[in-house]
Amino acid sequence: MKAVRFHQFGGPEVLEIVELPDPHPGPGQVRIAVRAAGVNPSDWKKRRGLMDEGLPQTLGYEAAGVVDELGEGVADVAVGDRVFGFSAEGAAQAELAVLSHYAPIPQSLGFADAAALPAAIETATRALDQLGVASGGTLLVNGASGSVGSAAVQLAAVRGARVIGTASPANHDYLRSLGAEPVAYGEGLAERVRALAPDGVGRALDVAGSGVLPELIELAGAPERVVTIADFAGAQEHGVRFSRGDAGRAVHVLAEIGALIEAGRFALPVAQTFPLAEIAEAHRASEDGHVRGKLVLLVG
Repeated sequence: MKAVRFHQFGGPEVLEIVELPDPHPGPGQVRIAVRAAGVNPSDWKKRRGLMDEGLPQTLGYEAAGVVDELGEGVADVAVGDRVFGFSAEGAAQAELAVLSHYAPIPQSLGFADAAALPAAIETATRALDQLGVASGGTLLVNGASGSVGSAAVQLAAVRGARVIGTASPANHDYLRSLGAEPVAYGEGLAERVRALAPDGVGRALDVAGSGVLPELIELAGAPERVVTIADFAGAQEHGVRFSRGDAGRAVHVLAEIGALIEAGRFALPVAQTFPLAEIAEAHRASEDGHVRGKLVLLVG
């Protein structure tokens, strides 16, 4: 099968499309013929050597496609079913991928839209669970217009929370459409948030990693009321929880999101699609950092 891989750290030019042996599913897993795969910031961070030290590395955590092989004990899907989910080996940007956690693709979605979901909804749900976001509370999302931020806004609103989201003014109408009250990021953020919530907020989620943890702590009232998914150094410095998947993933949301989508209560836009051969261009777009929605590779 063809797959995305790099043999040295560096810029997008180190990415290659290589031939690798076909993978096979283990117990409880399924293999899919990949139709679309998500692109995430963690991909270019890995490529630049900021995460894993080993070489070579394959890429891709999430994909959507058609089941073509079942692992031992799998009885909830059949060969030919459309599913989306997480790659068992972090190798979803390929013609074939083994999924360790998966769910049926909602009927109204195509493969690209389904491939955009897993990482964003799992990360957002995990952070909301860790924060204890519930009905009646107020949540501030820093970096609310990207894929994880958009998911967090909508999923918090589903829980009954009031949501305030930071974004550039160009994205404020978009945030309103998701159910958030927008504020501009940058200097004076705390004052702008207090204009909407004079007593501060109950919880804060940092998706952007833009160095605002002290302001979020001030607004939320304590470090334990703040979670970041993007500022590891800041979390250590300020005593804020850094949310990462190795502490347990919120994979339950894969099975739950379909009902919300079909009820019109959740949507995650695909900002741009790329053929597999243009993976370097997808990385450049992701590193640019101004994407509203998700970047997706089309395969096959």
